Amino acid sequence: MPHVVLLGDSIFDNGVYTSGGPDVVTQLRKTLPASWEASLVAVDGHVTSDIPRQLAKLPAGATHIALSVGGNDALQCLPVLDAPTSNLRQGLATLAALIIQFESQYAGAVAACQQRSLPLAVCTIYNGCFADAAFQRVATTFVALFNDVILRTAARHALPVVDLRAVCCEPADYANPIEPSSTGGEKIARALAAVLTGDGLRSPATRVILA
Repeated sequence: MPHVVLLGDSIFDNGVYTSGGPDVVTQLRKTLPASWEASLVAVDGHVTSDIPRQLAKLPAGATHIALSVGGNDALQCLPVLDAPTSNLRQGLATLAALIIQFESQYAGAVAACQQRSLPLAVCTIYNGCFADAAFQRVATTFVALFNDVILRTAARHALPVVDLRAVCCEPADYANPIEPSSTGGEKIARALAAVLTGDGLRSPATRVILA
């Protein structure tokens, strides 16, 4: 029986934010074919360096892994946006150092997953839903730096990607500025199910060609 395990953070472990509505793993179980099983190992608040510990709890019989992590890594880096800087070059150099560190940590998380020799799908970080339009623009630009790492890592390993920026793109998709609601969780579950069962791979999609 196919058995997908969700690893990562509160994008999957969102039950506390749904006001009694179904969480992502519950919605995924309803969306997947009846012969499939889904388990939640993701933990709200976890970061990329926590993934090896999550993998230690991988259920017996797991056949697929879905990984959504990196948002909390980005949140931990937010204070840099308010740090004083003398010019744009210095500010970009500071951001570059953060992204280099994240790339190493994210690559480690993916490598740990791949050691299990199971099909792996990864998710980008969504843009959130902030009331302050000016901050939303800054957050979207900031998150794009982290998503570039995720996309390049996925391309390097030929992994399917669910781009959550395109999945959760309406206010109703969010329970608060950074957590998915049941509405958003349902969209995430549908996107995951399409990728995991192969339906999404048969649909029209962008292909990244690596020479």
